[in-house]
Amino acid sequence: MSFRTDRFGDAEVVAFPQRAPSVAASKTRLPVLIILHQECSTPGRVGNALRGLGHRLDIRRPRFGDSLPDTLGQHAGAVIFGGPMSANDPDDYIRREIDWIEIPLREQRPFLGICLGAQMLAMQLGARVAPHPQALTQIGYYPIRPTAAGRALCPHWPAQVYHWHREGFELPEGTELLAEGDDFPVQAFRADNAFGVQFHPDVTYAMMHRWTTRGYDGFSAPGARQRHHHFADRAVYDVAERAWLDHFIDGWLARRPVLAQAAE
Repeated sequence: MSFRTDRFGDAEVVAFPQRAPSVAASKTRLPVLIILHQECSTPGRVGNALRGLGHRLDIRRPRFGDSLPDTLGQHAGAVIFGGPMSANDPDDYIRREIDWIEIPLREQRPFLGICLGAQMLAMQLGARVAPHPQALTQIGYYPIRPTAAGRALCPHWPAQVYHWHREGFELPEGTELLAEGDDFPVQAFRADNAFGVQFHPDVTYAMMHRWTTRGYDGFSAPGARQRHHHFADRAVYDVAERAWLDHFIDGWLARRPVLAQAAE
């Protein structure tokens, strides 16, 4: 799971994978389970990347009554996305989603938690999820620093990534820190084939317009970046974040249970 770069003159060019799956390939590849939390939510850029690799999306919204599978044997992987709710909320669907994450962990299937999804993964693994002690938030673009383990997994990380959250989480015991930040130290981590990222690589340009329009009240929170900075920073940092996501998704889906690999 890494970038390959080629040099053209003095410029370093990221080589994007070729994505033109045949209809037959799309039919034979297992779908990816997509868990969303609002009626209007979409899988955004993550969904686009998965479709580009020939995977269908099995979209479910447990908040509105959709069930979750008892096994991921019929799925290539699973992604739990973000939302305005908290992993600490007492709602039944929140508890059920956190408990359900035990299935991809036990089966060692590719799992990705984004923002709220990462907080749910951390909580399933026994870590604490809580607001910042000084009530700081991350709403907009903020710096990120990959660790040695993060660089080994995926060498080229963006300098800044897009956030929209009020809570963070501890690094779960026995997991590997992949990237860190300032006010919220844990930005990405790994537990075998399960990954959690505090930031939002899924956000498209259209999604950013919706979020910054409907969530304008968040801009008054301590640490939040004002709306115009979101778009100005996107022009600077989005190309690298998009390239990172494409290559990350490729490698993430290629991960398989250890037992399945040993059987081969």
